[in-house]
Amino acid sequence: MVVLRWPETSILAAGIALAAYFQYANGAFLSQANLQNLIQYSGTTAIIAGGEVLVLVCGEVDLSVGMVYALTPFVMYFAAAAGVPHYLAVIVGLGAAAIVGLINGLITTLLRVPSFVTTLGMLFAINGFTLTISGGFPVEPQAGQWFTILFGGSAWSELGWAITITLVLQFVLKKTRWGLHTVATGGNLVGAAEVGISVRRIKIGNFILCGILGGFAGIIDAFRIGSVDPLAGGSQIMFQAMAGAVIGGTLLTGGVGTVVGALIGSLVLGILTDGFTLLGVSAYTFDMILGAAILVTMAVNVRLTQMRGGNV
Repeated sequence: MVVLRWPETSILAAGIALAAYFQYANGAFLSQANLQNLIQYSGTTAIIAGGEVLVLVCGEVDLSVGMVYALTPFVMYFAAAAGVPHYLAVIVGLGAAAIVGLINGLITTLLRVPSFVTTLGMLFAINGFTLTISGGFPVEPQAGQWFTILFGGSAWSELGWAITITLVLQFVLKKTRWGLHTVATGGNLVGAAEVGISVRRIKIGNFILCGILGGFAGIIDAFRIGSVDPLAGGSQIMFQAMAGAVIGGTLLTGGVGTVVGALIGSLVLGILTDGFTLLGVSAYTFDMILGAAILVTMAVNVRLTQMRGGNV
């Protein structure tokens, strides 16, 4: 069947089945209020997952993006407090996120330090830096009503950002030279270098992009919540984004990935979290159920990949 050729097939089917089950089990699941909660939970995760996809596809990993999520709103806040216009303060914050991505890329490619080690070290460094500049206290971002709504103050604006970024990244990954070179770098690093692809530039660029998207997700969540918490994000949202990318069809080994799948995967994680919460499932057992769901979804993904390749 043609539909089986789509890498997003299994996770989309799982998402629809889960939504139908939770609606059957609790009629409030598809209510407008609950859908807004679901969007708010999944939107920023999907944005970060999109950046992780590009890093994973080129054969690397970014563990620090969750801390960039926490750092960027503080940089934006301090820039605005210094008199910088709000839109420029956002750019300043994203610039800081880009610098973190650049450092990750340079250390990984120039010093040949594995990206797992590079970004793990950066995770702790950024966490300490954020706590230092904030004094460990949250702050409240101040901006006009329409600016706040545009940058995450509305659940639907979060959804709009997530979908727009997903479509742009999917186009970049599948239809542009940058995307083709990213896939080639992750699929066969030596072969890509031998045909003239600047694998170092590809990896550094994708680290920068991942950092920017992590920072942007932090900014829109800050405006949504109305507070910037130095302990927000961290490894939890990073692992959620990575899980969304992986169950959406992106391989940890590199060379294969789909940003649309990462968006759907993030929505599925949101459906699981929200659905189990409505059903009153204990927090002690939730992680077990979530882990099992991820394993089952990945097993189905592997089987469908074999079928698409004719290896049945």
